[in-house]
Amino acid sequence: MPPGTSMATAEAWTWENAAAGAAAGFTTVAALHPLDVVRTRFQVSGGRGWSEVPPYRNTAHAVYTIARSEGLRGLYAGFYPAVLGSTVSWGLYFFFYNRAKQRYLERKDGQLHPVEHLISAAEAGALVSLFTNPIWLVKTRLQLQTPKHHTSGYSGFSDALRTILKEEGFLALYRGIGPGLLLVTHGAIQFTAYEELRKAMIFIKSRQTRTDNGGGEESLNSIDFAALGAGSKVAAILLTYPYQVIRARLQQRPGSDGTPKYLNSWHVVKETAKFEGVRGFYRGITSNLLKNLPAASLTFVVYENVIKLFKAAKEKT
Repeated sequence: MPPGTSMATAEAWTWENAAAGAAAGFTTVAALHPLDVVRTRFQVSGGRGWSEVPPYRNTAHAVYTIARSEGLRGLYAGFYPAVLGSTVSWGLYFFFYNRAKQRYLERKDGQLHPVEHLISAAEAGALVSLFTNPIWLVKTRLQLQTPKHHTSGYSGFSDALRTILKEEGFLALYRGIGPGLLLVTHGAIQFTAYEELRKAMIFIKSRQTRTDNGGGEESLNSIDFAALGAGSKVAAILLTYPYQVIRARLQQRPGSDGTPKYLNSWHVVKETAKFEGVRGFYRGITSNLLKNLPAASLTFVVYENVIKLFKAAKEKT
């Protein structure tokens, strides 16, 4: 339910939240996908047994190397599943998140407590993970394909799905679901921080304009939404990034003999800690921040403005 929407209209907002979230997800991926490719390759580059990814020195060197050796296609490897996954994920996330908030609001009067925002976000994240893990697995594998890859590459999203099902079975599509479910805390932290920062900004602007809190919401603009999105993302990334590294390493394609590089999440943790130390759990975080801070800003700017458009259209009718 969009902030400031009354309970009487909460039900009507469900599909608008999903549509706004989907639009936000698509816009974000289309603009920033090359940095996602770089992040994924950095995340696995220090892992044992992985030699197909070239040794990149930093984010700029990685972008330059991929562009030179693989062209635009390399920078946009896995673009289709990334667009599909992000659009579906954000659409479902906003849908489930607002339905959960609506359910908690029905039990009480007034605003939700931060813990209820946290629980709502966690519920939404868990459901989204179960729906989208196969998409993210395919995206990761397509992004890790390079000209040096020693096995025949996937030709695209549908070919990857067919090959994985044929060679590894249905359960392979859910490799990395463990850390994926732990990453629910990422969205929970981000959305809770966003809600609380949003309320604080509305309060500050309301005092500045000498209006009540309800009127202050209308004074928020795209710059405010961008700042709120980026600010809420920083804490979430710093606290949960190791889960992303673990998931990426689990989702790598098995070797030519069919043996997975890692058996399970604990195996990734042990090997990474033993051979790379704490630094190994934060590989690719620079490119991740470069991608996700503007991505979070863009996501919430698009989401909030699409909601405003829906609201204006409803008021006219």
